[in-house]
Amino acid sequence: MTAYRAFLRAHARVTRCLEGDLIAQQRLTLAAYDVLRALAEAPERRLRMTELADAVLLSRSGVTRLVDRLERIGLVHRVRVDSDGRGVLAVISEAGEHRLRSAAGTQLAGVMQYFLSVTEPQELEQFARICEKLAAGGVPAPPGQRAQA
Repeated sequence: MTAYRAFLRAHARVTRCLEGDLIAQQRLTLAAYDVLRALAEAPERRLRMTELADAVLLSRSGVTRLVDRLERIGLVHRVRVDSDGRGVLAVISEAGEHRLRSAAGTQLAGVMQYFLSVTEPQELEQFARICEKLAAGGVPAPPGQRAQA
């Protein structure tokens, strides 16, 4: 339990610090940054809303509310899937790409300050292996959610 609790405290501290920097310097939450990054890295800069929710580890309703806010400020827009009348894609806008490029420097500086500066290379390698094991199926999907690929 000691390792688990330390992991939770570390995650909370690092994400709070990263989010604080992003809000102070970019007026962007960490979740909004993650959505913009996921869309920018996706094929054709777009994802179905369900894929986006999975990619950024938010509930479907949570990602819908976040995309609503990002759409209101012009960073993303939605389009219907031609082959599926029910499907909706979130698409990063040109303004969203610009905002992401601006925020990426803040994000990287924060990762370096709050995460990389306190670890040794061999520790990072081991930590990455452990996290990859957990992400690859060491932890079952929560009830009602499909497993992550």
